[in-house]
Amino acid sequence: MDILMVLFTLFAGITLSAQSAVNGTFSKGAGTIETALLTFLTGSIFLFIIILFFGEGDLSGIMNAPNWQLSGVFMGVFYLSFTIVAIPRIGVIATNLTTIVGQLVIGLIIDHFGWFGGIQIDLDGPRVLALAFMALALYFIYKGNKKTQTEAVS
Repeated sequence: MDILMVLFTLFAGITLSAQSAVNGTFSKGAGTIETALLTFLTGSIFLFIIILFFGEGDLSGIMNAPNWQLSGVFMGVFYLSFTIVAIPRIGVIATNLTTIVGQLVIGLIIDHFGWFGGIQIDLDGPRVLALAFMALALYFIYKGNKKTQTEAVS
């Protein structure tokens, strides 16, 4: 079952990058906020249909959730909006790699302190080294993108 989750997650990453690229291009004509609205509106309609046929939860549970848990919905809006703005300027790979580095940074902090009811995992040398390598990869990707943009202008 773990391999199936890895494949699902891999597919999710593929669709996320493709969506980012499409939304970045679409926003040039439609606008950033308008593109985000269309994405969330379409996603909401799709999820409503899925809930009708396969839903197992209780939507009224939303009203009982602590406010800090509801903040996650705003984070999704910020994420989507920021990527829509970034893609046309720095490219898909730089945007997605920057997102991953950000996820790793906050993920290491969340794990280290065991925030949000998660398990506590100590911040150790190999984890910091992995983050440093990701940051180095981001540097080289970004530097390569800038070089390509400069050559294209010349």
